[in-house]
Amino acid sequence: MPLNFFSDSQNAAIIKAIQAAEHHTSGEIRVHIEKKCPSDNVLERAAEVFVELGMGNTTQLNGVLFYLSTDDRKFAVLGDKGIDKVVPENFWETTKNLLKTNFSQGLFAEGLLAGIQSAGEQLKHFFPYQSNDVNELTDDISFG
Repeated sequence: MPLNFFSDSQNAAIIKAIQAAEHHTSGEIRVHIEKKCPSDNVLERAAEVFVELGMGNTTQLNGVLFYLSTDDRKFAVLGDKGIDKVVPENFWETTKNLLKTNFSQGLFAEGLLAGIQSAGEQLKHFFPYQSNDVNELTDDISFG
């Protein structure tokens, strides 16, 4: 398991970035990291993890998963049905490009930090933060 893929301070910064992004949007953001992607299709695996983490159980169906397979150097950004219904087709391209640019340089924590910030900024237009917003999903990084 890639529990030690990031340093403690990097893990803390990623969790802090999730919390900061969620202060702009009612969307829920999770990060899942595993050593190897057990599927040839990274989006299929991300969808499996999405379900395993219960991310489809948010009230507005507005969960976002950042999936990273460290050894395979694969990643995916996956949004729930509620997001897909209202955003343009290329909605995640900016976020994916931020991740890809950083990851290609070996900057995995920095890539996630930039991607999470980008996702929060983009989601706030479609799912603004509500004063009665409840954090429906844990902000902790999950490991597989």
